[in-house]
Amino acid sequence: MDPRQIEEIMEVIKEFFPENTSIAISDTNEYLYYQPSKKVDLKIKPGDPIKEGSAAYKALTHGQKINSYIESDVFGVPYYGMSMPLIEEGETKGAITAIFPQKPSPFLTNYITVKIDDCWYPIKHNQVIYLETQLRKTFVKTMHREGYHRLNLSDLELFLAPDSFIRCHRSYIVNIDFIDEIQPDSHSTFLLIMKDGTRIPVSQRYASYFRRSLGF
Repeated sequence: MDPRQIEEIMEVIKEFFPENTSIAISDTNEYLYYQPSKKVDLKIKPGDPIKEGSAAYKALTHGQKINSYIESDVFGVPYYGMSMPLIEEGETKGAITAIFPQKPSPFLTNYITVKIDDCWYPIKHNQVIYLETQLRKTFVKTMHREGYHRLNLSDLELFLAPDSFIRCHRSYIVNIDFIDEIQPDSHSTFLLIMKDGTRIPVSQRYASYFRRSLGF
């Protein structure tokens, strides 16, 4: 991950997190960037190895976004971490971690705003059926509306509740409440039939995680 990529990531996330958020960016072994806040400082330095038990370690180990309270035995102070692996062409390259002094309110906001033609519409998260990567933007589908959000799927994943939304494919995140049926598919994968009739694949990469999360 080069400095330009880190700068681009920081420009995106600065718009969404409050001032009391520390941000860490890592590759798969060590931290590359750290911005502390006045509320919580883990004293991370670029080049420090990723500690076992940290939010970044959990995200990289499981290959999925995690939201987790981390006890003080890892960094000396407790914190609430939201960490998401950075994946390029199916390969995990690192992780980005938001560090809070305590668990933030769900989603930071309860709405996602999509653009339809020349207008913008706020949509409650619980109305979203699925999100799909399309041309570096995210297509958002509800029962009554569909439009685009300017952030890509991985960026938006940070703000979705893991108990409602689940990544099932590099191009899809689905709302579990709108899954109507899970069908077996070839090569140990699955096909989701959503309540609006959309058919969404669960890729082999996410199949095991998907089964564990839904308990089957």
